[in-house]
Amino acid sequence: MTHPAMQLLVEEPVPGAFVWTLAETDARGRPTKVAHRAAEPSDSYEAALAAGTHALHVRLRAQPAPAPA
Repeated sequence: MTHPAMQLLVEEPVPGAFVWTLAETDARGRPTKVAHRAAEPSDSYEAALAAGTHALHVRLRAQPAPAPA
């Protein structure tokens, strides 16, 4: 199964508020398009990372399987 290249970013836009973003990337790994973003900030980097990782797994599982050859 082929998935678009994705990058999980965790940022702290204000002290104590961590927000994750899933971004599609180009061939060089640079973000090109926001695919999904946290609706609410997390209280810690670890919590935001866990939530973003979960969102990435959900997104990858939702990709349709390729048609058989």
